[in-house]
Amino acid sequence: MSKKSKAKKVKRGLNFKLTLGIAIMAIALAVALTTIIAVLYRNKMEDYYSDIAFNQASIAANHIDGDTIQKYYTTGEKDDYYFEVQDYLQMSAETIGAEYFYVVVPEDDVMVYIWDTGEEDGTCELLEEESYYGGGDELMHAAFAPNAEHKILITNNEEYGYLASAYVAILDSNGTPVALASVDISMDMINQNILTFIYIALAITVILQLLCCTFYYFYIRKTVIRPTKVLENVTGGLVQKNMEQLQDFKVDLKTGDEFENLGDSFTTMAHELSDYIKNLESVTAEKNRIGAELDVAAHIQSSMLPCIFPAFPDNKNIDIYATMNPAKEVGGDFYDFFFVDPTHFAIVMADVSGKGVPAALFMVIGKTLIKDHTTQNTDLGKVFSEVNDLLCESNSEGLFITAFEGVLDLVTGEFTFVNAGHEMPFISKKNAPFEPYKIKPGFVLAGMDGMKYKAGNFTLEPGDKIFQYTDGVTEATSAQNELYGMERLEKVLGTVSDCSPDQILPAVKKDIDEFVGEAPQFDDITMLCLEFKQRIDPDEKADARNDD
Repeated sequence: MSKKSKAKKVKRGLNFKLTLGIAIMAIALAVALTTIIAVLYRNKMEDYYSDIAFNQASIAANHIDGDTIQKYYTTGEKDDYYFEVQDYLQMSAETIGAEYFYVVVPEDDVMVYIWDTGEEDGTCELLEEESYYGGGDELMHAAFAPNAEHKILITNNEEYGYLASAYVAILDSNGTPVALASVDISMDMINQNILTFIYIALAITVILQLLCCTFYYFYIRKTVIRPTKVLENVTGGLVQKNMEQLQDFKVDLKTGDEFENLGDSFTTMAHELSDYIKNLESVTAEKNRIGAELDVAAHIQSSMLPCIFPAFPDNKNIDIYATMNPAKEVGGDFYDFFFVDPTHFAIVMADVSGKGVPAALFMVIGKTLIKDHTTQNTDLGKVFSEVNDLLCESNSEGLFITAFEGVLDLVTGEFTFVNAGHEMPFISKKNAPFEPYKIKPGFVLAGMDGMKYKAGNFTLEPGDKIFQYTDGVTEATSAQNELYGMERLEKVLGTVSDCSPDQILPAVKKDIDEFVGEAPQFDDITMLCLEFKQRIDPDEKADARNDD
């Protein structure tokens, strides 16, 4: 579909939505107004007819002799007064247009008629009984008392229709209620009037709404749709414009409202976009240059670490394997291993605070200083003390290093170590699982000038292994924000204790990857495993450096 046809489709859609919205609003307003007015009218008419019913019932109650009603109720015999009242009720009913005008005595389950004008074929007979209807039982008994509160009964059923019923007590000479003067006024006319009113009100409201909505529609078209179309055209042209011509882009829209401000914003955006594109070219070129330099830095860093394995293929005394997986292009972790002399082999594991290039540069300095100061017969505590002082002198960035160094005597199996705030190693005795070797961590390197470090030692036997690592292993975090931890590390090491170093490290890394899942790597992951395979015969003058 072309851009032009897409634009037309959007325009038709906006017109349709606007028209539909106005129509729905007009219908909703018409229905709401008509309903509200109809309800108010119905309530008003019900009050009006209730007043008429109560007025006529009160007049009848005052006009009729209560003592005579008691006689009719007791004997059931009619006299001239009975028919006189009958004529009065009939005339009153015709005068006010009442549907029913009657006098009854309310009993428990039925009402007993004294007079009734409601029957088309003649009035109900004296003492004729009829059941209550429409809740009249409760209301009639409530009204059957002197000075009872006037309450209208509104009923609507198939037998009697829509009625407003009023009941007023007729008292005897002693002031005792003996009967009820009852007036039922038909309210069917209200429904007819309301229906007629609804038709008229709806017609008037719809016509007015249509006129208003028509005016409003054209007003919206002028103030909203047309400016929107202008913005659509110019922005569509902006997409097709050559990016080099964005500086000449302009929206000419004079409406004096937010659309004009929006057009000015589009103009400003196009000009800023033009400047941004020009700057982006130079930024992209700089980013590519930095990326290339980081690749070179990563290659240099990896080449500085021993990375050829097996490291000493002809050496029968030791087997070693190490890996480093940086979190960024370059990392702050490092490991190292080297022969101090033909019978002493050193391993180093360290972690520089921070990430990226600054940590990598500090790593180079730390690695170089540690290796240069590790010489034959030099106490490892003194090595770290001297390295710490030198690092503090050139530590303008406030970085520090956690480090572990150990030297294995290949003749005696004595393993001398020094720890500067680093993780405790795991030791596996021959044919036994790895267990953490608890040592005091000491203070970090480059953290404080003048620190003194003390070396420790233990003995390894042929077949023993030592596993060292950085905190990127135990602090690897899953997608559920859970840490890998020492317990899981010890558990996976326990399953590969009998394996060679080049099998142990990949197994641990695989378990870490399965635990972390899709979560990003936040820290460098560095591991080293050394296996002491056999001692050097003291009488044998082998040079381990020649085995490399």
